[in-house]
Amino acid sequence: MINLLDLDISNKRVLIRLDLNVPIKNNIIESDARILATLPTIKLALKKNAKVMIMSHLGRPQDETYDKKLSLFPIYEYLKKKIKNIKIHFSKDYLNGIDVNSGELFLLENVRFNKGEQENNISLSKKYAALCDIFVMDAFGTAHRIESSTYGVAQFAPIACAGPLLQSELTALSKALKNPDRPMIAIVGGSKISTKFNILNALVNIADNIIVGGGIANTFISIDHPVGNSLHEPKFINQAKILKKKNNILIPVDSRVGTHFSENSPAIIKKINQINNNEEIMDFGDQTIKNMIYLLNTAKTILWNGPVGVFEFPNFRKGTQKLAQTIANSDAFSIAGGGDTLSVIDMFKIKKKISYISTGGGAFLKFLEGNTLPTVKILQQRSLKKI
Repeated sequence: MINLLDLDISNKRVLIRLDLNVPIKNNIIESDARILATLPTIKLALKKNAKVMIMSHLGRPQDETYDKKLSLFPIYEYLKKKIKNIKIHFSKDYLNGIDVNSGELFLLENVRFNKGEQENNISLSKKYAALCDIFVMDAFGTAHRIESSTYGVAQFAPIACAGPLLQSELTALSKALKNPDRPMIAIVGGSKISTKFNILNALVNIADNIIVGGGIANTFISIDHPVGNSLHEPKFINQAKILKKKNNILIPVDSRVGTHFSENSPAIIKKINQINNNEEIMDFGDQTIKNMIYLLNTAKTILWNGPVGVFEFPNFRKGTQKLAQTIANSDAFSIAGGGDTLSVIDMFKIKKKISYISTGGGAFLKFLEGNTLPTVKILQQRSLKKI
């Protein structure tokens, strides 16, 4: 891919696709992790005296129509506080062109308010491309989506390149997957094994061991034992059996169970062959936690995707908390992303102790599955054409 850092962008119209899809409630940004990750790219472009425009999606607007709750305006207010001594503008009406001065910044309104965005409409893609001299893809979190603001604009912009954040994400993930220091331990948590089969199928051939948690672990447990009211997927037991034969998946030996899905439900530790019909597995038991910690302490590379229990409930948080603390204290190269992993990292304040935190959700998972991300592919193709 062409690298933004290798281009002369002074006085050029530079359109940067970022991932500013952050939780906003009552106009207040609840987590600014993704925005903070984008600031170095924005500041770099401004420092090089480019005419900077940034765009992103936020949420899923109904019928691609304006919804105040999904406006990027709160992010505009946030950026004005974070980036000093720079003129920052907010534009709702930009598809027919906007005048940007060198060293100034325009935040464009939510791209998903534009008809045809998610269908990768050619006309819309060309309108985005006409806004700029250089398009910069720096939103790893949307690199798996073939949409007008990610893939389409990269096709038609005069120059299309990769930004520093996208480059660093791909480098870190490649290090973890293609040539990891061993032993490599992967953690795959989450509610549904059906959504993670492609990842598990890829990782059983890469990782030395895989720790499974949440509803995914319950489906593995249900191969041999009743799991009561626990979240699991009976339709996928046969596929889980095939994966289990690889013998490198750590399945819980005991669990914390409750009789109702509530933070007030007392946690009872039980062996996995003792679960009653009215009980629900919601976290690892103490022996499973010890086994997990022992395994993680042997690791040279740790890949972490998802919590291993209902960490939102204090009574069922211990497994995820011990997992997070063990990874934070490890000397291994650790990479975390996807699912609720970022929420766990924030909860236990271990951000600075993880080697690399991926900003991508779906893109992170697609990469783990071994897929080439479509937007990466188009950037690679554009790099081969004469500029």
